[in-house]
Amino acid sequence: MSSSSLAALCALGAMGLFGVAAVLQALATSRAGDVAVLDPRLLVRLARQPVFLLALTANLVGFALHLLALQRLPLFLVQAVIAGSVAVTAVLSIRVFGVGLRRRQWGAVALVVLGLLLLAPTATGEDRVEGGAGSALVLALAVAVLLAVATWVRHVPGPLGAVLLGLLAGAGFGVVALCGRLLPELGPDLLTSPFPYVLVVAGATAYFVYSAAMQRGTVTTATAAMVVTQTVVPALAGLALGDAVRSGFVPLAVAGFGLALAGALGLARFEAPVVPAV
Repeated sequence: MSSSSLAALCALGAMGLFGVAAVLQALATSRAGDVAVLDPRLLVRLARQPVFLLALTANLVGFALHLLALQRLPLFLVQAVIAGSVAVTAVLSIRVFGVGLRRRQWGAVALVVLGLLLLAPTATGEDRVEGGAGSALVLALAVAVLLAVATWVRHVPGPLGAVLLGLLAGAGFGVVALCGRLLPELGPDLLTSPFPYVLVVAGATAYFVYSAAMQRGTVTTATAAMVVTQTVVPALAGLALGDAVRSGFVPLAVAGFGLALAGALGLARFEAPVVPAV
């Protein structure tokens, strides 16, 4: 099996784990009680719950697989696959939250699957992109701005607050993906590169804001909002940095990316009931 095929399997594994973790994290967040959005006490309460620790473990393993995929595949493909996690979340919510998907929501799940199938043959493998200290500084500044804006909008109530915080969380995870794509090979250069450190700060910030987003609305609403910036921003940045589409496959790549994203966004209307706080 080629390294590109293994990377694709890693991306699919990350998609599944992120979808499972989102549902587990929603359960933990709903049981955390009434804590102000972006209050550090939220993390303390979450850390006391086994279900949150399971969600954290799933996210960490998924994140490792995500990074492995980013080393060999372009951002537009990996991030579109990761966007499919919202479909996994929606399907699992049927079991966990006891509700059913309507016909149009099953159609959205089908769009995600079809989009990923179309994208599969469009990426060129083994391509690497590089970034200097200037790129790392720009990404670090983006994380600082993201946190400042999240603090500013933290008081927005209801679904709108969930969408805004979800979009900001997705931007943070987008920075993580960009850092993962720009990481050097394993070796001494990894310790001296600024990208691993920006990646850790961006990931922690995005995860915190995502937890806050799920306090303001349902898990799928927050996740679907997050998918927009998590998918589009790094995909466009990756193309600017040198990610390539296989020759002659650009229309197929555009169609597949659009269908996968449209399916993920279509699930934003799916409202799973939130578990009452304990």
